[in-house]
Amino acid sequence: MMENVKGKVVAITGASSGIGEAIARHLSDLGAKVVLGARRVDRLKVVAEEITAKGGAAVYKRLDVTDTNDVKEFAGYAVEQFGTLDVFVNNAGLMPLSMINSYKVDEWHRMVDVNIKGVLHGIAAALPIFEEKDSGQFVNVTSVADRWIGPTSAVYSATKFAVRALSDGLRQEVSRNIRVTLVAPGATESELAETISDPELKKLAIERFRIDLLPAAAIARAVAFAVSQPSDVDVNEIVVRPTAQKNI
Repeated sequence: MMENVKGKVVAITGASSGIGEAIARHLSDLGAKVVLGARRVDRLKVVAEEITAKGGAAVYKRLDVTDTNDVKEFAGYAVEQFGTLDVFVNNAGLMPLSMINSYKVDEWHRMVDVNIKGVLHGIAAALPIFEEKDSGQFVNVTSVADRWIGPTSAVYSATKFAVRALSDGLRQEVSRNIRVTLVAPGATESELAETISDPELKKLAIERFRIDLLPAAAIARAVAFAVSQPSDVDVNEIVVRPTAQKNI
């Protein structure tokens, strides 16, 4: 069924590293045309050039998912470059874990802006395109934190719970020909832990939770599985954990 990926135009937020980069590379290998978005244009350029050097089709655009106009222009750029948009991957996210009584209010706002509003901006940008052609697919990348809460994860988990709710609500509201997939990774190789501002907490998080990590390519394969299904099959939710990850 991976043949179903070939030729699809896929826009990916947070594509400069980690899971987003892996999704872009893997879907390109399967024949998709990928549109990469993130703030780090230098990284996007490298990834896009490496994809095209292998014979793939990739373009990139600077993207700040907290800016609704930026995201709208990003979706439009995909159509401008490749004539259409088939899949929009809401992948960009932050994980600055902290205890509530650390009162890192600025970090709370930043998580809400990126992890929730960023997804809403992606939906608002791509949905009109999908509705006009009565087809398309959203892939919203969350975390197993969208169904688990522990000390330090309250706000982060809240943002992921929100995206899970948004995803299922969107699935019920859109046309019968538009698909919505939630992909919830467990511990995966990425730069997420780098957003934790407390040095001691960062060390603890890495030692306790950032072990037995999945390669980002594992999440990319899960996304490809959902995208590759026939148009009458909507894979609503995929949870992917390392086999050794039992406590979250």
